[in-house]
Amino acid sequence: MRYRIGNVARILGISRDLLRYYEKKGVVHPQKDKVNDYRYYDTWDINFLLDCIWYKQFGFGIDQIAHMVSDCDYDALLQQLTDKSDDIEQSLLHQEMLLRRIREHRGQISRVRDYIGKCDICQSPELLCYLNRFNATFDDSQELTMLSQSWLNYMPFTQRYFEITQEDLLGKRDNFAWGFSLTTDYAQIFEITEEPPVTRLPSCRSIHSAFKSSGRGGFTPRHIDYMVEYADANGLEICGNARGNLVCSVLDDGQLTGYFEVWLPIRD
Repeated sequence: MRYRIGNVARILGISRDLLRYYEKKGVVHPQKDKVNDYRYYDTWDINFLLDCIWYKQFGFGIDQIAHMVSDCDYDALLQQLTDKSDDIEQSLLHQEMLLRRIREHRGQISRVRDYIGKCDICQSPELLCYLNRFNATFDDSQELTMLSQSWLNYMPFTQRYFEITQEDLLGKRDNFAWGFSLTTDYAQIFEITEEPPVTRLPSCRSIHSAFKSSGRGGFTPRHIDYMVEYADANGLEICGNARGNLVCSVLDDGQLTGYFEVWLPIRD
């Protein structure tokens, strides 16, 4: 039985262009009618096209499929399948990490509102971080530019990180710095080394809270003055820079508003 290209396309649910591509690559060899130049496929061709559909469902690209079906020996086929298996395994590991990360992020968002303006005492997370923006100015040195470009590849496992020095916080100055942070477990996965300007911040006893800031240029150290007041009221000695991260930005009362989580180190 012979089938024209339109019939084969309908039977297999693939496009005529793809059929012509597989012909070009030598996967199928339809017979051309000398009178009308129609292409006719037989069941032999359709068998190979079914092989193409089979391998497509594994995620192989059409170039790979054409090679595997028409120009691949036994050992080469095994190697193609082994390589694809390794790729899928790596993809699964990455997807598991993404699932973990999105659950963490969702948890942060679901909790942050409950901490707005409230203080408790806890251990801060252990981080690797660096700073590349001071107030409104980015440090565009070659070293930090290259570092920032590499860390952008770690999103969404990184967090938007900020620091307010103890001196600026207590001195009522409006200086702050921004950069990126990674918890140490993710830093280990990505094999990030602790080399300046990347620094490690050990977990430490801290006043923990959250705040929000609305509008362009609304972020200021003054948002956490209440944490300093909490330390004074409870006889706690501040002993380091405030550190925190942007949890999310949302529309709040008609304004774009950032929600921030923050830790202020205190002496044990």
